[in-house]
Amino acid sequence: METLLLWLFYISTFYAFIPGIISRIFGYRVFRRGIGVKDFALTFDDGPDPKYTPILLDLLNKYNAKATFFVVGSHAERCPEIIRRMHAEGHLIGIHNYIHKSNWLMRPSTVRKQIQLTDDIIYGITGERSTYYRPPWGIVNLFDFSKRRHVKIVLWSAMFGDWRKKLGVDRLTEKMLARLNPGEVMLLHDCGLTLGADPEAPEQMLAALERTLEEAKVRGLNSIRVDEMIKAAEKSSLARMSFGKRLLVGLWLLWERCFHFLFRLRTVSPALPFLHYRLRAYQGHSVSLDDGTTLSKGDQVIELHIDNHQLFELGMQSRSAAQLAIRMIRRMDKDMPYLAEIIAGDDTLSEAKALYGISMINRGPEKFGFTVKDMPKGLFASLTKFYLSILLSVIHPAGGARLKERSEALVPKIIVMPVSQLLDSYGQKCTGAKLHRRQAAGPEHEEDMAEAELPGAHAH
Repeated sequence: METLLLWLFYISTFYAFIPGIISRIFGYRVFRRGIGVKDFALTFDDGPDPKYTPILLDLLNKYNAKATFFVVGSHAERCPEIIRRMHAEGHLIGIHNYIHKSNWLMRPSTVRKQIQLTDDIIYGITGERSTYYRPPWGIVNLFDFSKRRHVKIVLWSAMFGDWRKKLGVDRLTEKMLARLNPGEVMLLHDCGLTLGADPEAPEQMLAALERTLEEAKVRGLNSIRVDEMIKAAEKSSLARMSFGKRLLVGLWLLWERCFHFLFRLRTVSPALPFLHYRLRAYQGHSVSLDDGTTLSKGDQVIELHIDNHQLFELGMQSRSAAQLAIRMIRRMDKDMPYLAEIIAGDDTLSEAKALYGISMINRGPEKFGFTVKDMPKGLFASLTKFYLSILLSVIHPAGGARLKERSEALVPKIIVMPVSQLLDSYGQKCTGAKLHRRQAAGPEHEEDMAEAELPGAHAH
């Protein structure tokens, strides 16, 4: 009996668990996220629902938003008029199996029949075949990968738990706004009849969605169909990456998530994460600060980290090193006043001696008042240089060529600034009007920074 259970464990791990982990973490043969600058994707699972889906379609029409609906075949069969309306109003219709059952619990032949039957229903109503598929709960099995020639598996980058009524409209709105970023593939539900869901939950989702669409309008963001997002991604430099490089990026971003969790990093601007920080005791060699004081071992510092996901996206979207530097400086320029405000309002943070980071830099951080110091030679410096060299080879538009060209300049540096200097420079001088001008800096500001260096690829 023990041997049988062990074999069942091995088979289930190979059939389901490992493929699920690979697809979720590394995006292997699935689509999870786009690379747009102004576009995000709204996707809805489990419908159509005769009560809530028509209201949702009205809301999308009000904001001129396009969405992707992954429909359950049995529901579509009962509501052909809603499917017909989705198609007529320009939304994309995808497949979510004929019944909402996990692929882990079905044989490959059964899954194929589920997909085919749902596709036949959609075709019978709209006259068009569907080539986009989201397995229930996003759970794939080993044989799902073989379907890539027939359907494109689509997962998501942001999920909010909107199937639970107890979450509430305000909390759901907060979570959605926190992930309202270009390239996001948002997972929502227009039907609450699935096992574990609350039947009235879509009502709260609709209220939160309207607030989110209103904010998207203010930010100049557009909701587009998943197929449009996929086409844009396929034309990007990311699509031309080798599998090895994509694997490296996946491991890198996974490490970042683990690092944030383990060390409880906080984010300066959660709505558009770029700069993270944590309070810790300084453990390095003594460093002289510009205000005449010395940063010594044991002093409290606010350690800064740039968001690796944002760093990677900026690199992929940039055509040159200068453009990457400009974009990073502009993002830094937006976050520094907010960081000063956070520190000024927190007694514990304001008592820290300095802001501190480690970066492959030349001149960028000096624009914000940081002093650049050489790292003491040693094992830590060598390991940091190795890590940051790999990082820059991934995110830099010129890739490894940049490292070979300027390897002597790309060395880890300490960047440091007294907290008092930050508060003097930003906390008191950045009025609301000035902050608004700073955030609205346009192309003419970019020209002044065209020669700036990459301002920070911070080590985790």
